[in-house]
Amino acid sequence: MPDSIMFQEDAYVLLETNLPEQILTPEELLEKLKAVLSQRQDDLPRDVQKFTSIDEQAQYLMETSCELDVGPEGYLQWYVVRLEK
Repeated sequence: MPDSIMFQEDAYVLLETNLPEQILTPEELLEKLKAVLSQRQDDLPRDVQKFTSIDEQAQYLMETSCELDVGPEGYLQWYVVRLEK
């Protein structure tokens, strides 16, 4: 049985075009995703389109993906990191 510590989400590393990597809390990443999604409602990935609220869309992406195509202007990627061993 896996150790439950493997599923703890202490923080996320966020990679964004032309910006240094950022360390975000889960709440901060969720807010970032909401902000990006609010500007892209006409161009959502197919699996995200099934959710009607931006909150649900952001939560779904955070839990199931590690990147969002933001078009020709760049990229958005995130990875879970554990800050303590």
